[in-house]
Amino acid sequence: MHYHSGKEARETMRFGHRVRELRLARGLSLREFCLTHGCDPSNMSKVERGLMAPPQDPEQLKKLAGALGLEERSGPWQEFMDLAALEAGRVPTDILDDEQLLAKLPFLFRAARGQKVSRQDIERLLTELRKA
Repeated sequence: MHYHSGKEARETMRFGHRVRELRLARGLSLREFCLTHGCDPSNMSKVERGLMAPPQDPEQLKKLAGALGLEERSGPWQEFMDLAALEAGRVPTDILDDEQLLAKLPFLFRAARGQKVSRQDIERLLTELRKA
């Protein structure tokens, strides 16, 4: 099992890192990808390096995901959309639309911060997450 250092772990969870990974998996240089898909190479480079925020327009994100070979509504596609939202400091819209799940997020935040959360709260959250 390979463990990432703190920096490596953060890097692999970043939107730009994922974009670069997917582009390289398709065997395309940055310029080739941008020429083929109508992107600005300078801006795409900044996105990949985390110097520019991911696009937030849903249509632009869908277009980019498709260009990177992600099938709509697949697990990798959803992860891509989640990373874009999180990078912008937003909760993904499908989570925001689920009132029951949204109500459970404070338990998750407390647990993530190492604050005391009851076993019952954790079990309720996991049950809701499994239903979503």
